[in-house]
This record gives sequence, C-alpha cells and structure tokens, in this order.
Amino acid sequence: MNPKVFIDGEAGTTGLQIAERLKSRKDIELISIHADKRKDVEERARLINKADVVVLCLPDDAARLAVSLVTNPNTVIIDASTAHRVSPGWVYGFPELDRSQRSVISAAKRISNPGCYPTGFIALVRPLVKAGLVPHDWPVSVNAVSGYSGGGKPMIAEFETRETQDNFRIYALGQQHKHPPEMKKFSGLSHVPMFTPAVGRYAQGMIVEVPLPLWALPGKPGRKDVHKALTAAYTGETFVKVIPLADGDAIKSLDAEGCNDTNRLELYVFGTDEQARLVARLDNLGKGASGAAVQNINIALGLDEGAGLLA
Repeated sequence: MNPKVFIDGEAGTTGLQIAERLKSRKDIELISIHADKRKDVEERARLINKADVVVLCLPDDAARLAVSLVTNPNTVIIDASTAHRVSPGWVYGFPELDRSQRSVISAAKRISNPGCYPTGFIALVRPLVKAGLVPHDWPVSVNAVSGYSGGGKPMIAEFETRETQDNFRIYALGQQHKHPPEMKKFSGLSHVPMFTPAVGRYAQGMIVEVPLPLWALPGKPGRKDVHKALTAAYTGETFVKVIPLADGDAIKSLDAEGCNDTNRLELYVFGTDEQARLVARLDNLGKGASGAAVQNINIALGLDEGAGLLA
C-alpha cells in the first residue's frame, strides 16, 4: 500500500504546485479534502490523522491549529508556513544544510519547510561561516528580488489584474520581516542580516544576493577561497549547483527566471578579490517552496529524493 499524503491548504499557490508535482506519482497516494469541507475542522483532523505525511500550506495561525489536531503519533508534518521555522522540536527541511541533515529529516515527525529567501541566503552564507571565512558576528546584508507569486493569491491578483502598475517594488521598509530570524539561526550568524527584499513584475523566480567586502574580512580571503568553500559544501548534491568561476565570469547579466519550474538552486561568486557578489538563483515556488516540500516528502517516506522534481 502506498503512503498517503494530505495537503492541508491545497487550494493555495504552494499547495497547488505540490499537488501538481505529486499527482502523477505511482509511489504515493494523494488524498484530498472536498472543496466544501476545507474549513471543516473535524474533516481536516480526520484526513490529517489518516495521512502518513501532511503538508501544511496555510497561514501561520492556521498551521499552528492544524498541528494541534494531530493525534496519530506516526503522522509526519511538513509545515510550509513560517510558524515553526525556528521553533524547538522542529527539524529544518533543507536537506543540503549539512551532510547529516537528510538523516535528521528522515527521522523527524515535525519538519519546517524553509523560506524562499532564506534558502538562497543560508546556502551562500552558512558554508563561509563554518569555514571561518566570515565571522559569526559579521554585519551581513542580503538584497533579494522575487516574482510576485511569492506574495500568494492577493499579490498575484494585484499584479495580474493590473491593480498595480509597479514594475519593481521594495518592501519591509521598517526591517520587520519573518525571514531574518530563520536566516540568522541556520546561517550560524550572531545577528540577523540586513534584509532588503523586493518584488518584480514577473510571476516566479528569485535572485538572492550577498555583497561581501573581502578586503575587510579578518583573513582577507580571495574569491577563489569563497568559491572553494561553497564547492566543498555542495559537492555531489543533485539540486544545489555551485557554478564554476569561469562560467560565472562569462555571464554579463543574470535572469531571475532561469531556474523556473525546477528544484535547482544555483550559486555564483561574482566580483573580484576585493569585493565579491555572492548570488543564489532559484524558483521561489520550486526549491523555495513546493519543490522543497516534495523533496522533504520523499526523504520522510524513504523514497527517491528526486522523484517528481527537475534538477
């Protein structure tokens, strides 16, 4: 009998993308709630406890409520909201975080799916902190732009109905955003980074950039040192690709939509030995959301980690 997967919040942007990646699978049974019972707590609880894996694609408060409905000790919860990303007892669902992270995920009953911006940021910064190239207390900043699908149905409607004429918009101007605590915790930094997010008039795709003044770092590492640390961290990985320096140097610009519809996360080291531009490119709905959730489903169920995903 195939393991059962229930998406609580299947009608949302992330939920729909996860369902699309799972619907043709022969090794998983996708169970769904009837449309007129999506707000029926008893029916949701029944399906949650019937499933082997439940993916929560809900607002934070609704995700917390869903977790409270779990009575089956064998049910694995993968939460795609921000409700539990830094909560004790929850495992961070970024398999490439460390070499041992997959085994931690496979043994967990509570898994928090990473945020889209943090996925790129942590992938770039954590290996450098671990290697001692970037001090724990370094004042790191991160600039990023996402497609408007990252804002969910309200923002999608705003852009696609031409309610807004904005082509590019910065936001979180008061430095109040849910992602920095997650970025701090899993990058190994002592302080939250200076985070400057933006949204563009395109549906999906993301660029996350960390400017790094190499001349100011204590050990004065060169660009090759940074690239070597990233390469060592992700050698052998299927979805995280560190682009060779020569290939990066041949690029004159980088399209944020280049990884769309894949679970690929590309890492670049641009710049010079004085000033490096560390860049992550990913699909905010792929490795930044639904693709990552499917990857975690596969690991949690002991299936082929890449099933249903494009590298």
